[in-house]
Amino acid sequence: MTLRDRMEWILRMSLLVFVLGAAAFLSAVTAIRFAIHGREVELPSVMGESASEAKQLLESKQLEMKITDRVFNEMPANEVIQQTPSAGEEVKTGQDVHVVLSLGPQTISVPPVTGASLHAAQIQLIQAGLQLGVVSTCYLPGLPANSVVSQDPPAGDRAAAPRVDLLISEGDPPAAYVMPALVGMNELDAEKILDSAGLHLAQINYAATGQTVRGTVAEQAPAAGTRIEADVTVSLTVAE
Repeated sequence: MTLRDRMEWILRMSLLVFVLGAAAFLSAVTAIRFAIHGREVELPSVMGESASEAKQLLESKQLEMKITDRVFNEMPANEVIQQTPSAGEEVKTGQDVHVVLSLGPQTISVPPVTGASLHAAQIQLIQAGLQLGVVSTCYLPGLPANSVVSQDPPAGDRAAAPRVDLLISEGDPPAAYVMPALVGMNELDAEKILDSAGLHLAQINYAATGQTVRGTVAEQAPAAGTRIEADVTVSLTVAE
């Protein structure tokens, strides 16, 4: 092999090594990007498909189906009536697709449960083929505690979802007071005021203070003017 042939061979080998190295680098970059970002696919429409067909279609695109709700609808039972994200969007493989399934047309009339106890209302709903939805509570003077004061949907309606939300009375609100100002009073007078107001003095701390007369209240908790309930506990700091 002449010197010229040897130089050409070295040049060709160097070029081959460079090309192979570049290909390996690009392959590694692509693999890393794929590992980080995942492959993207166009999300197919599963609207109107049965739950099993929708699941099979999404899995063929390496996507996961998650059922987020089931509601009454004119569409046949167990068909997809809503999907998120929408069809046509570019999504990453492995992503969850949330769907809502139809329960079929509503044939159940919501029973009246207003005035019943929460337990009795729940039994009535179950017997009607419905579920207890969100339960909210509030103080309502004059209404028995634990009784249903409102329902949504109202009695006689055909609900879009198989759940009925209830508002429950907690009865009369607890007695509330305004915390009296006790700072500057002597200890005995402060105790008398709390006792006459029906408030419980839980703790008295004694501390040396340079600006408060000995035997008088230097600090109080809760602070004066605070709205408090009857079962609140009061603590005082008295100068010594």
